[in-house]
Formats: sequence, C-alpha cells, structure tokens
Amino acid sequence: MPIAIAVTSSDLVLPPPGGPAPVPTAAVLHPPQEQPLDDAVAQVAALLEQCGHLVVLHCEALPAAYVRRLHTVRSVLESGRVALLPLALPPLAVAVLARQLAQLALSDLPPGVLASAARLLAHYVHAGAHLSSLARFDRMDVGLGAHLTSLLPGAGYAAVVSPVRALVRVGSGPPPAGPGFATRLTVARPAPRDPAGGGEDWVTGALARHWRVQGVQEIAPLPAESARWWGTRRAVEFAAAIPDPSVLYQLVSSVRRERCRWCGLDLIGDRCGFCAAPVARAAPEEGGAGAGAGAGAGAGAGARAGAYAGPYPGSYAGSGSAPPAPSAPPTPPSPTQRPGR
Repeated sequence: MPIAIAVTSSDLVLPPPGGPAPVPTAAVLHPPQEQPLDDAVAQVAALLEQCGHLVVLHCEALPAAYVRRLHTVRSVLESGRVALLPLALPPLAVAVLARQLAQLALSDLPPGVLASAARLLAHYVHAGAHLSSLARFDRMDVGLGAHLTSLLPGAGYAAVVSPVRALVRVGSGPPPAGPGFATRLTVARPAPRDPAGGGEDWVTGALARHWRVQGVQEIAPLPAESARWWGTRRAVEFAAAIPDPSVLYQLVSSVRRERCRWCGLDLIGDRCGFCAAPVARAAPEEGGAGAGAGAGAGAGAGARAGAYAGPYPGSYAGSGSAPPAPSAPPTPPSPTQRPGR
C-alpha cells in the first residue's frame, strides 16, 4: 500500500488536478473537539497498520490544541512512523502539496525521502490570494497607504506569500512575478462563481496568463482555515504548482540522499521528516580532532546520553515553525523528461 498522507481538515483534500485518476486521497484527521482521543489513536493506528508510515501536513497556524493532539496521538502509539510536518504555507497551498505527496506515494520513494520532500516541493508552490481588504492581513508588512487604499470601493490587492513575498494593487500594474516552470493553478473561492456571469476574474484571467499556467482548477468553498490565515472571508486564494508526478519524482530523485543517524531512514535535505533529527555535518578542520570528535558524539552517543534532547518523542515541540529551507533547491526538470528509476 502507498505511504499514507494526512491533512487536518476535509476541505484540504483536493481532487486530482486533471480529473478522475487513480491517485489516493489524503486521510483526514480531526481536531480534539470533534473526535475523542481514543478514536484518534485508533484512526492513526489503522493507517499505520494499512500503509506502514503516515505523513501529516498542517499549517504552522494550526491551533495549539490541535497540534498537541497530533503529538499526543503519536506519543500514545509510541511510533516513529508518524511524521508531523508544520508548513509555512497558506491552507490551499498545503492542500496542493498534500495532493503532490499523494501522487508521489504511488512511486518507489522510501518514507523518509517522501516526508522530507515536502519541504523541498514547498519551494515550488507559488501561493497567494486576491484580497479585497488588508485591514486584518498580517502575513507581511503592509504600509499605511496600502491599508487606506484597500478601504476604497473596488480596490483590491494581490498578496503572494510563497516562495517570495509580494504585494501589488490589482489593476495598477502587472501581476506579481510567477514561476519559471510549467504549473497548474488551483483557485479556491468563498462560493462558486455564477455561470451566468461569464468572463474571467483577475486570478483566472490576468494572473493565469501572466504566470502562463497550463490550466486552472477552481474549487469552492474556501478552506475554513483560510479566513483566519488571510484575515478575511472574501479572499480568492490561489496556488500554482507542478502537476506532473513524473516531474515531481525526478525533482525529488535529483537531490542527494542522506541517512538519518537517529532513526536510520533515508532522507533529502538537512532534517529528517519523521524524527526531526538534523543531518550530521562534517566538523570544520580548524577545530582539530577534538572538535570533530565532539561533533560526532553529539550526533551519536552524546544524543543517547542526553546532550541532544532527542527528536522523538516531541518532534518540533516548542517550535512553531518548520525546519529551515534548503538554500538552493534544484531546478525543476523539463516536463518532457521521464524519471529514471
């Protein structure tokens, strides 16, 4: 069975980008107020029994009680096969990334590589929203002039928050810079557009053309978490991402793999997605042999002795952010190339 992918709300489960396809959908975990702890433990245990490993994606802004529930379930099961990955992405982008991982779960990527691929692929998701008001938007610095302008009738702003931040007034210039590779645009609205209205709006028209997307997929309603994330219920959220699983596979496979010294899983990047242990790096030669030995002890026996607090249980405990991103993600391969296995 494919490795299980899970999200924290049913509205983060997206249909395949190109219509019906044999792609497994993400499992849905539930907040504490909707599901007793025993049921949550049983649900995760069943997923582990069926799929072997579970990768859970969630926004960094997930309520603290919900994050504690996720860690509690993993601790009760005493399992190192559950990866909890907080992402600095808006809700729709998290949903798009979960769909990408579900596609990759059908491949031969091992669990550790699949989990750590979430941080890599997040760099290739261009995410933002068309906002009618900036009054409660706090995801980036907004000047007083932009705040006042957004209060005018008919004014609107486009905020792009990943992979780079940009804020532009709609209609006063070109849309924000977009991806330099082939993507498909997913758009979420508070309510479906009226077919009788016809035509395009700014997101599906000007932005889609400027970004040269290969297609547009519209969903409604907006994810419930989006209203809190963007500070308004009237946002039109969008995320452009690579739709071709063969390109995703080749992109992930092109990164050098490391071996986690804590749990033994293969991974990419500088941190294990399952136990959150950092990849050990060679000690600088200037420190001499003693410094190198100390670094090795910190990654190995020193960790067991208590010098390292241990990545499990409690991965990411006390931290509200995802691990640091890689400094230079590889260039996406051409969509015409097939992954070499």
